[in-house]
Amino acid sequence: DKMNIFKCDGDRMKFLNCLINAMESGEFVIYAYCLMDNHVHLLVKEGEDFGISIKRIGSSYVMWYNHKYARSGPLFNGRYKSIPVETERYFITVLRYIHQNPLKAGLVARLQDYPWSSFVKYQDSYKGEESFIDTKLTKAYFPRFEDFHSYMKEKNDDQCSEHKPPNMYTDDAL
Repeated sequence: DKMNIFKCDGDRMKFLNCLINAMESGEFVIYAYCLMDNHVHLLVKEGEDFGISIKRIGSSYVMWYNHKYARSGPLFNGRYKSIPVETERYFITVLRYIHQNPLKAGLVARLQDYPWSSFVKYQDSYKGEESFIDTKLTKAYFPRFEDFHSYMKEKNDDQCSEHKPPNMYTDDAL
């Protein structure tokens, strides 16, 4: 119902910890993420057990969240939405789409100002710092941070995973 699944930075940290724990015990690689108030975007390379891992992330976070906020029941609306990324061009488009989410939502004026996106992890990676984010593939496209940053902030109308409500018809219209 579009309710906030993150009420504070501590909630976001908990979710990231759940994500990192699942990644370390599962078979998937994280290329990008963005934690918005009421949803999450992930760009991952799935392994065989990814469905189990993503379920583990959700279950672990929801149990913690429900306990913290004295609530019960599901927090997420149904199964996660998965869209295949089958070309390299689409990979970098999805990467940009994810990183631009806070910008397009008007939460920040610059990508690097949003702490709950992997953009800052990429920025650090270009400075030589290690991260749980796999930056190798992206760095093959953009060997210099300036090129990566230029592409990430480029104005666009990327529509990677926009939720489109189903068409609703009346009996008469059908």
